[in-house]
Amino acid sequence: MEYTYNGMKAFWSGEEETQEKQKGVQSVLGNDQSYKAFTADTRIEDVIKDPAFGNFGRLLFPIDNRYYSGDTLGKLYLTWYSNINPNKTVEIVNYLKKRAKSGDTIFYDIYSDEEKAQDPTKEDTGLFFFRGNKGAKTAIINAGGGFVYVGAMQDSFPHALELSKKGYNAFALIYRPGAQTACEDLARAIAFLYENADELGIDMKDYSLWGGSAGARMAAWLGSYGTESFGEKRYPRPAAVIMQYTGLSEVTGKEPPTFACVGTNDGIASYKTMEDRINRIKANGTDAEIEVFQGLSHGFGLGEGTVAEGWINDAIKFWEKHMTE
Repeated sequence: MEYTYNGMKAFWSGEEETQEKQKGVQSVLGNDQSYKAFTADTRIEDVIKDPAFGNFGRLLFPIDNRYYSGDTLGKLYLTWYSNINPNKTVEIVNYLKKRAKSGDTIFYDIYSDEEKAQDPTKEDTGLFFFRGNKGAKTAIINAGGGFVYVGAMQDSFPHALELSKKGYNAFALIYRPGAQTACEDLARAIAFLYENADELGIDMKDYSLWGGSAGARMAAWLGSYGTESFGEKRYPRPAAVIMQYTGLSEVTGKEPPTFACVGTNDGIASYKTMEDRINRIKANGTDAEIEVFQGLSHGFGLGEGTVAEGWINDAIKFWEKHMTE
């Protein structure tokens, strides 16, 4: 797959950071100060090495450090992303640390030790679990990163956290870069969740696939072609696909119900291309919606503090509309 990217920089004013940077700590920890919480001033290296995260702390941020910069959580910048909210970054890592310290499993391998020994690149894969209600429906979220890295801290972790707050079980996939390997990893993740649904306490019926940028292509491809096209046995297709800012144009006629959103100033994914695809899906008789946000650039994530804020609630309603029970 070929991509043409323009450099995008994150922004979050100093005044906003001053007002907000402690909220991520407070909202997750409440009055529990039994261990030192992360703040916007915490070094990213210290988060990665925190004992609570074992050997998977390195997967919280891009494995290839050429695609992110900033020494602290508050100064994190991810290539091709905009509107990174330091408060949300702090909230995410504190949420995960609190759950890990409480004895909950927050990370699952999707490949066996034997498979990882045969292909060491599979060491850099897995699912971060943002737990909702026991037995609730499941969402799988795929971050973008141009199929060269995984931008989870902006493009899947925030979504997973918000979905879990609404009671849904959400999994953020860390996959191998590359269109083919990424889709193979997503297919394996779906298989893993189906095979372990009872143990995990999740409902995979009417699951949804979410993604931004390259991650949106993964969600669309698995939704249209199925797990059987990427090395796994056939599992049910998703009830809905939720896509952000990707210029995918192909329509197979096998698309699940699809919700999309994008900004008009996206220099990577044309909103017109996305509108055209949604219209073609609708013309095939499949439910599809798109929200286009004036002035937004690529990689806005949850869109907090922008005209896109709240889009995730519309996406959840779209998914819920297509649940069969």
